[in-house]
Amino acid sequence: MRADFRSDTVTQPSAAMRAVMLDVPVGDDVLDGDPTVRLLEDEAAAWLGKPRALFVPSGTMANQVALGAWTRPGDEIVCQRWSHITTYEGGAPGYLHGVQTLTIGNRSGRMDPAEVAEAIRPNFIHCPSTALICLEQTHNVAGGVVIPMEEFAAVAAVGRERGIPVHLDGARLANAVVASGISAPDWTAHVDSVSLCLSKGLGAPVGSIVAGDDEFIERAMRVRKRLGGWMRQAGFLASAARMALRDNVSRMTLDHALARKLGERLGTLPGLTCDASAIETNMAMVHVAPEMMTAAAFAEALAAHDVHVLPMGPQVLRFVTHLDVGSPQLEQLVTAAQAVTSEHAPVA
Repeated sequence: MRADFRSDTVTQPSAAMRAVMLDVPVGDDVLDGDPTVRLLEDEAAAWLGKPRALFVPSGTMANQVALGAWTRPGDEIVCQRWSHITTYEGGAPGYLHGVQTLTIGNRSGRMDPAEVAEAIRPNFIHCPSTALICLEQTHNVAGGVVIPMEEFAAVAAVGRERGIPVHLDGARLANAVVASGISAPDWTAHVDSVSLCLSKGLGAPVGSIVAGDDEFIERAMRVRKRLGGWMRQAGFLASAARMALRDNVSRMTLDHALARKLGERLGTLPGLTCDASAIETNMAMVHVAPEMMTAAAFAEALAAHDVHVLPMGPQVLRFVTHLDVGSPQLEQLVTAAQAVTSEHAPVA
């Protein structure tokens, strides 16, 4: 049995989801519009509390469509130091849009509103224009933490007060909604645009959403075209995404509970530590003692037991729970980790 904790992107569409994809009305979304894509966009916009939405192939494209819609070459955007936009999108802000990034904060995923305010450039010919502030919810590098609403709203308020739009990388916003009990529209009321990934914990095979008001979406459509993200008979994919958004949000409580249990179990093994009380959503960050081995070596040792995980630093492993792992995979992981630690655990 394969136990894959590398990411919630590895989920496979269920039999019911595959069946839904077989029999849906489709059209040429570029020429005439695809009716199933339109339904998805309307439903996603309503779930997010925004007037309109666009369906795009990936979460990176969703964020980059937003950046392209809000900025011009030579502008600057303010992001969290370890945000997905600056860390895992291949340098796209500069490469695609000619903008530079000013980053603040640390691995906690937090941004101090006072630092955000200080980062905004003055209207001075020698400085770039601050065109956008970016938030992330949940925060990936920080371990899937939910940025508290008070802090989230305070950072967004800086943008509103200074007339600067705010974009939310909400790839895992559904996890934040479930963990916090705060609805998506309550989160997105503080931002001008938002992305939502449908192929992570929600379980669709492909696709993300970017949403905002009418004017933003008109600009975003042009950027999506330039990036090659306007698909043809995309209704087959949209049908799976509709089912994911409709059926797979509330079940994320199972993923969150499994992540906490995973952290508790692994944290008791020699050479491993994990603060299970800090696990809020579907990620568990497990630290490997440097005197035992590196995180990469530990991941390689687990792979020999068909258990798969990604190193997130020299001594940190990130385990992500999702709809395709449960108690059997957790037991397989614990057994494999016990075997590895018993062989390599440091001597007290």
